[in-house]
Amino acid sequence: MPAPYNSQTTSDELVADYANIIKDKAVLITGVTTGSLGHLFVKSIAKENPAWLILAGRNAEKLSQTAKDITSINPDVSVRTLRIDLGSLQSVREAATTVNSWDDIPAIDVLVNNAAIAATEFKLSPEGLELQLAVNYLGPFLFTNLVMKKVAAAQEPRVVLLSSDGHRLSPFRFGDYNFDGGKMYNRWIAYGQSKTAVMLFAISLAQKLGVNHRLQAYSVHPGASVWTNLLGHLDPNEWAPEYRNMHIQVGNGWEEVELKTAETAAATHVYAAFDPNLKANNGSYLLDCHVADPFVDPVKPWATSNVEAEKLWRLSEKLVGQEFSY
Repeated sequence: MPAPYNSQTTSDELVADYANIIKDKAVLITGVTTGSLGHLFVKSIAKENPAWLILAGRNAEKLSQTAKDITSINPDVSVRTLRIDLGSLQSVREAATTVNSWDDIPAIDVLVNNAAIAATEFKLSPEGLELQLAVNYLGPFLFTNLVMKKVAAAQEPRVVLLSSDGHRLSPFRFGDYNFDGGKMYNRWIAYGQSKTAVMLFAISLAQKLGVNHRLQAYSVHPGASVWTNLLGHLDPNEWAPEYRNMHIQVGNGWEEVELKTAETAAATHVYAAFDPNLKANNGSYLLDCHVADPFVDPVKPWATSNVEAEKLWRLSEKLVGQEFSY
């Protein structure tokens, strides 16, 4: 039986429980800047001797700093950095080519697509796609598929995808995912769309690769964290770190949200990446270190639909200009 993990479980508690699983694993994670969930995640698991920690992000200096942080915790862990801009499909392809060229890392046991942006002003990616959709979903979609051979080479491969309770703000807008070129743009609706897409992506990965390639894929809501830098650009009236609770007045979106500590916010990342009791729930959405129950937890049906997942997969292939058959 799984341990009674909950919203108060910390990342360090889970890492201690999963020590034998983490040992000798190769883990690739995007979004590891100091002050992020990814940064805490890699520092936590570094204590238990993974074989490789591959740190991916846009800024070489910030990647180098996180690499130094890991080495100071455990100098025996091999660390490698990878430049990638998830908002650019060209950059994603270049990064994937680099990963696939690493003969000394034949398999990636866990791929954590953690990097994200939230509630930004309207902007298009180089390929002409709304930027939150590009960074939070389409870049990870392409990158994950392009490095899938490395991931599938692991004995028990996993893909972890950062979603959010914010998926409740919007279904995927198949008829207008670009908000009419910005004319109909709402930054919170755009954020919700991208996080719904992430949940549907996890479902598709589990369905397409779960049996023949043993892949497990999970989307994660870490919880609203008082310390995270994800929403640091917003006006304090919309995101106030000093408050223990918040309200975001957007349609039928978030009501009162409990803010988490750093350690409890990153815990579900660790749970998704290593918990040995999740196989029966492949493709699921996780929060507070458990599999979401749609009858109890705040989960919208538009983000758990197999039909919507397949529809989005086909659209995503068109948007990136490449089909992936498994």
